[in-house]
Amino acid sequence: MQRVYDFLKKAGVYYLATVEGDQPRVRPFGTIDLYKDGLYIQTGRKKDCWVQMNANAKVELCAMLDGDWIRICAKAVEDEDIEAQKHMLEAYPSLASMYQPGDGNTSVLRLVDGVATIYSFKNPPVEIKF
Repeated sequence: MQRVYDFLKKAGVYYLATVEGDQPRVRPFGTIDLYKDGLYIQTGRKKDCWVQMNANAKVELCAMLDGDWIRICAKAVEDEDIEAQKHMLEAYPSLASMYQPGDGNTSVLRLVDGVATIYSFKNPPVEIKF
């Protein structure tokens, strides 16, 4: 899982895909955190992506870094632990103007049942389950 975290953190931006009805929705994301041996993302409860993940927890993430790319299939499960929110927001102080731990809007979601695959034009794919 550390390798997956490092890849996403270094990439800076990844793309998160959710489902709304029968329509896929993709948007850029930048928050990624390791907390209590879990991989976490963050968003606001007022956003469409949160509503979509709440209705269907299946997500995919994709990012590129130095000619390699990663695709992650997982379920995004909300963790209501205030400490998880604090940990995430301490890692991203730029979000302080929009989010505060326990504000009722901040949501951190743990990626569970995950499979990450790192692809390259030079090497065979590497699969990481978490």
